[in-house]
Amino acid sequence: MRCPRCQNEVLPNTRFCGACGFELQSLAQQHSFSSTQSQQQAAFAQGASYTREEAQGSKSQGSFRFDEDGQGVGRGYTWKVLYPGAFALALVRLEPEQSICAESGAMVSMSANVELQSQMKGGLLGALKRVVGGESAFISTFTARGATGEVTLAPGTPGDILGIEMQNQRFLVQSSSYLAGDITLQVDTKFGGIKSWLAGEGLFLLEVSGTGLLLLSSFGSVHKKILLPGEKYVVDTGHLIAWESHIPYTLRKVARGLFRSFLSGEGLVAEFTGPGEILIQTRNLEAFAGLLKPFFPSQGESRGFGIDI
Repeated sequence: MRCPRCQNEVLPNTRFCGACGFELQSLAQQHSFSSTQSQQQAAFAQGASYTREEAQGSKSQGSFRFDEDGQGVGRGYTWKVLYPGAFALALVRLEPEQSICAESGAMVSMSANVELQSQMKGGLLGALKRVVGGESAFISTFTARGATGEVTLAPGTPGDILGIEMQNQRFLVQSSSYLAGDITLQVDTKFGGIKSWLAGEGLFLLEVSGTGLLLLSSFGSVHKKILLPGEKYVVDTGHLIAWESHIPYTLRKVARGLFRSFLSGEGLVAEFTGPGEILIQTRNLEAFAGLLKPFFPSQGESRGFGIDI
């Protein structure tokens, strides 16, 4: 099946094209969907108590598909998220001669027969873009040689790990949130423009597309927000993990007027316009670092007693 707008291949019963965001439902399905949306919006306006997950399915439904039990099966491997929460660990079991890619430095442990290769994915230009975007120039590939093997992966900060089963989809991911993925996934560093830089995300974002497992990490827990068509939603840029690539967004001050925005303690925020889904992390690493800063001496400053020898 192909999208009538961009001719991108999509899976049957897919609601939106992962490349251009075109809605693929039939007119009858659209009418039914619109009717359901109207009922939900009316209930929301009247103060009815419900969540988007309850109205549109559990976490495992929608564009960001992930199992509640935190495990699954891929092409030549199985995966599971252990100790979910503040100190999650991803365990990937590889069949003989099967591989998985991960961000450089993400490995915690591995079987002795697992071979690790680091390479500049995307060539010299791709590596340069990754470095400018605040990532490592190298991608690690783990391959089980001669027998089954396992690899455990974890991010550098406390937080949860999310396994997403991509199905010919395309997401934009904050570079610090990418942990690992199926070797068939296309991971490209995209220029985010000046608005991405002003938001504190750097000049580049990761564009992940294809079919297979995508492991994302968060600082804190993960909250999924589902937006209805035309619905606007504001997220602090330091709390963004990933979102569907077709969702338009703009950056603005959180409050009207520079002085009011400064007093609010917030910087720039991203305003998204639905339909689509956004993954949000419950903690902000930059804000956390700011809280810790007063407890560390500045350069050239010492605290406590010191003895010069």
